[in-house]
Amino acid sequence: MRERMATQSFERSVASPASARETFEWHVRPGALRRLLPPWDSASVVEGGGPTERLEKGARQTIRVGVGPVGVRWVAEIADLQPERTFFVDRQVSGPFRSWNHRHEVSADGASTSTLADRIEYALPAGPLGRLIGGGAVRSKLRRMFAWRHRVMVHDLRAHARAAETGFTGRRIAITGASGLIGRTLAAFLRTGGHEVLELVRRAPRAAHEVRWDPAAGTVDVAALEGVDGIVHLAGESIFGLRWTAEKKRRIADSRVGGTRAIVAAINAMERPPEVLVAASAIGMYGDRGEEVLTESSAPGVGFLAETCQAWEAEAAALRDDVREVRGRLGVVLDAGGGALDTMLPAFKLGAGGRLGSGKQWFPWIALDDAVGAFHAALHDARLHGPVNFVAPGEATNATFTRALGRTLRRPAVVPAPAFAMRLALGAEQADEMLLASVRVKPSALEAIDFPFAHGDLDRALGHVLGRSLEGPPEGG
Repeated sequence: MRERMATQSFERSVASPASARETFEWHVRPGALRRLLPPWDSASVVEGGGPTERLEKGARQTIRVGVGPVGVRWVAEIADLQPERTFFVDRQVSGPFRSWNHRHEVSADGASTSTLADRIEYALPAGPLGRLIGGGAVRSKLRRMFAWRHRVMVHDLRAHARAAETGFTGRRIAITGASGLIGRTLAAFLRTGGHEVLELVRRAPRAAHEVRWDPAAGTVDVAALEGVDGIVHLAGESIFGLRWTAEKKRRIADSRVGGTRAIVAAINAMERPPEVLVAASAIGMYGDRGEEVLTESSAPGVGFLAETCQAWEAEAAALRDDVREVRGRLGVVLDAGGGALDTMLPAFKLGAGGRLGSGKQWFPWIALDDAVGAFHAALHDARLHGPVNFVAPGEATNATFTRALGRTLRRPAVVPAPAFAMRLALGAEQADEMLLASVRVKPSALEAIDFPFAHGDLDRALGHVLGRSLEGPPEGG
């Protein structure tokens, strides 16, 4: 009786834009676990849920989750899984709860719609004292987590359904840079759609889904890539971190130019080449352009980043004529699990964030899920070719962005970083090109195909990536 009284429950349902079978399959395919771990929760997979592992009864998964300022290991087991009834149950073997039992059940609403219901029975440690101290915080976190998870699921199912209408199903896609922020998310997303993903690695392959390449030496295992349907090239030295010394700039340029050259040479040598190469580029191509409105047809700018992007894209343009080529010019990708936003968060959470320089410079951004969606669209939509701006339609200056971030975190954002201080800290070239440049970019090519941005509004995008919004499904439909 005491045990029953100590148990609490949480339920949340969401309408799915896919059949009960497809919604269930999304959850049990490889990649789903990684798609369902909120980046703002500092959660990571330790064991299980691998890139080729479907969910099966009896399978165990170990996750490191954030609990306050520390992390704990959570071991979960699939206690029941019945595909014909489209439900499965996971329970905690060990972890932060006294007990945890989570039932995921999908019910059909029609031929192409369904409802997912998440029902959790859990008990906190330390009995009544645990409920008193942590009960409210746990329920709040569960509401945030499942609002986020359901938006991700709806986003993915919509995108997979649109692609399936073009015949894009069951494909083999190779990715360079698959361990990076975009690469690992794109790989997981594609796997939830039933695609096979090959990851190019710089070491000896350890699994069947890995392919060896050495961008510095310009070598690629061409035979292992024969017959893939598409290649996404994301690899490259980060522009963040250290000051732009001569050595750092050399690595930035060489990794992008040399890596792209190697991939293009490999494709040009194939007997059975892919249908499409999607190569990442950057809005740094345009340089500092003030108030000028920039589209894919705008001329390149000047400066180190612009020159690097031009050399980078020139290698992609050398691709053979029978392979469609897309150059995705990325804006600042927003996600709490890495990239520019992750570096900003500590200061903003302390209330010590603010505009950079005057704050008047245009700040082209895109939410991570929309960046992944844009790469996915480039793989299956033949209307996309050549340069494509991967930025959100919601324009923002740096000052607008920092105010929105402060609102989302419920912190003041009134501590500016003067331009002279950033130039002293980073050097004039790096500060001017990375932080102070104004690039007013439009996603003209994506808008021309009616690309459905899931998070085209800045406030909604920040609310989603930081787990602060409890609203319903993403915008794009």
